[in-house]
Amino acid sequence: MNGTPNGTPNGHSNGHSNGHSNGTSVRKEELNLPQPGELKTILQSINEPQARDINLSNLKHQIGGKDSLLDRLKTHRTNGLSSSEISARRDLYGSNSLPVSPRKSFWELFVDTFDDVTVQILGVAAVISLAVGLYDNPSSGYIEGVAILLAVLIVSVVTAVNDFQKETQFRELNIVNEESDIVLVRDGQIAKVSTTKIVIGDLLSVEAGDKIPCDGVLVESDGLEVDESALTGEPEEVAKRCLSDNGDELDSEVDPFVLSGCTVSAGTARFIAIATGVDSQWGKIKVSLEKEDENTPLQDRLDKMSMDIGNVGIATAIATFIAMMCIKVFVRPAYLELVSSWSHALDAFIIGVTIVVVAVPEGLPLAVTISLAYSTKKMLADNNLIRHLAACETMGNATNICSDKTGTLTENRMTVVSGIFASVPHNKINPDESSLEISKDAADIILQCVATCSTAQLIRDEDPDETSITAKVQIIGSKTEAALLSLAASDFFSNDSYQYRRANADFGQEGGSRLFPFSSKRKRMSVLVNSDTGRDGGVITRASAKKKKESWTLYHKGAAEVVLENCKYHLVADGTESTITPQKRKELEDSIKEYASRGERCVALAHRRDIHKLINPTTASEKICEEELEKDMVLDAVVGIADPLRADVVDAVRTCQNAGIMVRMITGDSLDTAKAIAKEAGILSEGGLAMLGENFRKLTPRQLDKLIPDLQVLARSSPEDKLILVRRLNGTNLPTTREEWEEAHPGKDFDTEKDLLLPGYHDEWAESRHGGSGEVVGVTGDGTNDGPALRAADVGLSMGLSGTDVAKNASDIILMDDKFSSIVKAVVWGRSVYDNIRKFLQFQLTVNVVALSITFLSAVSGYSPPLNAVMMLWVNLIMDTMGALALGTEPPTKTLLDRRPYRRDASLISAPMWRNIACQSIYQLLLLIFLLNRGPDVFYCEDGSPHHFTILFNAFVFCQVFNEFNAREIGDRFDPFRNLVKSPMFIAIIVFTMACQWFIVVYGGDYTQTVPLTGYEWMFTVLLGAMSIPIGFLMRQIPVSEKEESFAGEIVHPQTNLKKSQTNWNVVVIVVLPLVFAFAYVCRHISTIPTEVFTNSSEL
Repeated sequence: MNGTPNGTPNGHSNGHSNGHSNGTSVRKEELNLPQPGELKTILQSINEPQARDINLSNLKHQIGGKDSLLDRLKTHRTNGLSSSEISARRDLYGSNSLPVSPRKSFWELFVDTFDDVTVQILGVAAVISLAVGLYDNPSSGYIEGVAILLAVLIVSVVTAVNDFQKETQFRELNIVNEESDIVLVRDGQIAKVSTTKIVIGDLLSVEAGDKIPCDGVLVESDGLEVDESALTGEPEEVAKRCLSDNGDELDSEVDPFVLSGCTVSAGTARFIAIATGVDSQWGKIKVSLEKEDENTPLQDRLDKMSMDIGNVGIATAIATFIAMMCIKVFVRPAYLELVSSWSHALDAFIIGVTIVVVAVPEGLPLAVTISLAYSTKKMLADNNLIRHLAACETMGNATNICSDKTGTLTENRMTVVSGIFASVPHNKINPDESSLEISKDAADIILQCVATCSTAQLIRDEDPDETSITAKVQIIGSKTEAALLSLAASDFFSNDSYQYRRANADFGQEGGSRLFPFSSKRKRMSVLVNSDTGRDGGVITRASAKKKKESWTLYHKGAAEVVLENCKYHLVADGTESTITPQKRKELEDSIKEYASRGERCVALAHRRDIHKLINPTTASEKICEEELEKDMVLDAVVGIADPLRADVVDAVRTCQNAGIMVRMITGDSLDTAKAIAKEAGILSEGGLAMLGENFRKLTPRQLDKLIPDLQVLARSSPEDKLILVRRLNGTNLPTTREEWEEAHPGKDFDTEKDLLLPGYHDEWAESRHGGSGEVVGVTGDGTNDGPALRAADVGLSMGLSGTDVAKNASDIILMDDKFSSIVKAVVWGRSVYDNIRKFLQFQLTVNVVALSITFLSAVSGYSPPLNAVMMLWVNLIMDTMGALALGTEPPTKTLLDRRPYRRDASLISAPMWRNIACQSIYQLLLLIFLLNRGPDVFYCEDGSPHHFTILFNAFVFCQVFNEFNAREIGDRFDPFRNLVKSPMFIAIIVFTMACQWFIVVYGGDYTQTVPLTGYEWMFTVLLGAMSIPIGFLMRQIPVSEKEESFAGEIVHPQTNLKKSQTNWNVVVIVVLPLVFAFAYVCRHISTIPTEVFTNSSEL
């Protein structure tokens, strides 16, 4: 519990003292600790799963209670462990690292590649080819079979390497994802450390929203409730309470055990760690867990497309096989006279299987995997930790972002800048000046509220060369509360010690003060402080309290207008109380509005004395406190806390709006504060709507739908309001049946009220959107209660710095720096992933169409297939693995934000992409048909010879090499070499492909059935391939645009609307025109080139 004592002795000690120096490590032998086996046996007796009664009995009778447990573990009750013994304890009892499921070895991944049916078929075909070849021609008949096997081996190795690298990257990201910090006590000081550094015996502090990192036994607790559904599956929160010091009879009913993997739902506590890592209950479960990779939505869509393309390939393969066999049986061409029917059938079968291998675009899922792996690693550098892969691609097409204010749009650097203290206004507070003009008694009441009604901590990292004033301060907990604590510790309040006041309140101790933490739903918090009537020099102490009759006081803090509404009196400068008159209330309300209009967060402090006369404070619940005590209070102070807007927010918001993304601000602040910040950030525009949560809840679904297009700010909102808005936007988890609706609205009548209550029901929602797919919504959240909204959103974005563990676990992306501009980066990367896949798709479909068509046409026309099995496998490697690596790792560009997001149901292949695929395919097919028919005449080679087919093969491959540059743009823009230096992987793949192609042509020989080409033949075939670049320019002059219905969202600033596609005329002049002139020259003069130039294969 962050609000419990910190380093100040309070009379409760277990007698054990940590006398070791903090700076010196202690050896295991010096600690006199129990041996690991002995201690773990003892601790296991109180940590059996699903055995609370047995564990409790063993704790009370075998161990002797919590104090005896502290003694056995050599842990001080308030000071915790000494930092000097941590290393020795870790060596003895182990660390708090959870096990990692064993990864597959490279060999296992390699073997897995042969699970693919097409690879198995091809392998069988290769073995049959090898056997038949050796039978027909023992000297060289093995070559084709071995070549096919070698090609399959290469494909399998490359696939295994990619899988191995992908798993390595994701394991690295998972390590970062699973790491988190926890607050604990060491050397009597509060510290925040990684959960992996916890050891047995550590004294840990938790509050609402924290995830429990290890198993433990409570030492102190206040209103603690824990969600144990992760372990037990039970949805109800479990109330926890520590054992009493005096053996209370009610101890038989308490549950003092906290378990790792569970989440604190309410309250605060301190507990001692009794099981860490693999010994904890969550660790034991995790040993047996192995999470399977799940497909993202884009992968699922591509899998379906792959199946459709594969079916076309199978049909083409069957047609090719039939055509080849018909030619053998009925046409009987001369080149097949010496080939047996069995051998020809085998060749036709191998070609057919190879067509299937080429046609089945296994590179599509691979491209998604590579692009996501690359993007997630890069996004981590941009402070976006991806927890679920689907979020990466989904964020690219987000149409709405519902953002928090504090810490996301603002700096979360809270400072009290104005206020009213005991009715004395201070419009400009200087914390370095003691300008507070109120009595000591009045100041003491305010300071007592500030210190006790808070769970935040200020930790000063003092440097020997710095004074205590200049030392850096680390904030643990709420930044708003920290601003008040900082003011209390400043010269303005005479450097008061909040730690001393808080320690003397005895939070979590038997009979001590009670704390009900801040709730985003209630917008306030309360504490019940014991013995506040005794004062000793302005500071409450237990000794002075004993001199007077015990008394309890309620201290209350929260949203200013909410607190003011529940106050009947106000504190005066001399420490007395006065009734709030209507005039005084109007004056206070005006001050609150003035603060809010300046964008300041308004917080009020109040108290109420002698509450023990109304209730029993030691057993009161939060509900009783709210109903019985939080009224007729005394208003002590109203403060305005400034939180400056982040410097990059205005540009980031405008960028989102220009990209067709609606930015909405959902905040718990007052309407005036929210509007002021939203206007400054550019979120609230002229004509935009800002409304209060209480008015929002009263709307019907139909009314809300009318307001949604203009709703830009929702103030004083609860987490439920955020959840309702998200569901109304994207239609997630809306009731689909009468039973579900009645379960969501108990006591309501479905027939008469189904159209009146938010969030509505699915059929009504779908009808209101004419069957549409709804918005793609990104939601930011940091609190425990934000969990449902984060889960309901298409992409949940939690705060890495200020977010609770509940929020982080419910989210898809963690913003490591809490900045709104990081959301923009997530959008850019998401769009980059989406477009990279479409680039690859455009490239692959072109290769597919051409390869399948030329193979089928050549078979029908009586030719032996110009691309044999090995050639086709090499093309498949270029098309799948190489293409996926080259185009799947293209970095994002700013132009990605110049368009609106795509709808959920938009086709992956746009009209401009079909145009590009068709034009390139037509050019390549015409070129290959020309080379197939006229190639022998042009290049003076034998028709159907290896020389002839090598020329065709080389031209075809270089068409793909240069078309890969074209594929870098999927729209009308012509700039194939744009930002090429920022794509080192693309350059490397192009160079590697050309080098391999040269090697295959020159040295492939009988294995690939290629022959070395002359220098002119290389020049001509490369030139023919390079003509894909001019074709890329010409095809983009054909006016084809994407369908308007493919897009979602609206551009807010028309002057920066979607930019017209641009042509890089430098590329046209420097590259396109010279290629066209060179091509024209060669075509005109090719007949005059001497025959020897083509027939001399040694000239390279």
